[in-house]
Amino acid sequence: QVQLVESGGGLVQAGGSLRLSCAVSGSIVTINHIGWYRQAPGKQREWVAAISSGGIANYADSVKGRFTISKDNAKNTVYLQMNSLKPDDTAVYCCHALIRTTVIPVSHYWGQGTQVTVSS
Repeated sequence: QVQLVESGGGLVQAGGSLRLSCAVSGSIVTINHIGWYRQAPGKQREWVAAISSGGIANYADSVKGRFTISKDNAKNTVYLQMNSLKPDDTAVYCCHALIRTTVIPVSHYWGQGTQVTVSS
């Protein structure tokens, strides 16, 4: 059983910063790809950022230059450092990963999400 548990969300003023974490646990063999999506009320889910097993990071244009994704392989944890936050960044942020376990081939896994609210 694989679990993705996010933390670090909260309420912040515009221009502020937050750091999200996503800890992955379970019978993991490899984490091929891990990243973040977000969904604001009334909007479609939006891809935010991802980092490959080799450490290559990619970002949505809307967050490029403000957000930084990183990971700690030893802890199976991915981070999203969010700076210069804007009210438009308000959303539920969910961790997503492509993981191979000891018994299941590479599959998609999602966390429950953490709320980020940016006030103007």
